[in-house]
Amino acid sequence: MEATKDLERYTYELLAERGVTIEDIAELVFYVQKPYMPNLKLEECRDSVASVLSKREVHNAIITGIELDKLTEQNKLSQPLQRIVANDESLYGIDEILAFSIVNLYGSIGFTNYGYLDKVKPGIIRKLDSEEGGHCNTFLDDLVGAVAAAAAGKLAHNEPNRVQHAIVEE
Repeated sequence: MEATKDLERYTYELLAERGVTIEDIAELVFYVQKPYMPNLKLEECRDSVASVLSKREVHNAIITGIELDKLTEQNKLSQPLQRIVANDESLYGIDEILAFSIVNLYGSIGFTNYGYLDKVKPGIIRKLDSEEGGHCNTFLDDLVGAVAAAAAGKLAHNEPNRVQHAIVEE
């Protein structure tokens, strides 16, 4: 069995290889949580992302999703799965199901954060979803959103007295 620290290191390497930094994810956390925590600092967001990325179940989800994206790029999946994943078909939904394993870490607030990020697609999520750079990111865009959603949920759960009601305008 792989050591958790080895899986964590490999997860960070895979994210970097696919053009995703911890800073990118922290910026998503800041984007989604700042209206509810006005004194939030980007460093707190980075720490929360690192905490989420230290969990073995998160490593497993990210490693699995990126591997499926890579296999799709190499045209190594059987049909019709190859076509479905390559086209990121909207009715496929397994990419979101894998992301839910991460979102689930911090309860219902993670689900609402994830839904919002998936709808709005800010920052790195938009870049990944655009297929910029020729990569298949069917799984990765959802996994990155899930890590950000979980990290935002963790912040809210750890310091509920800092959370304020806010109406976010687009």
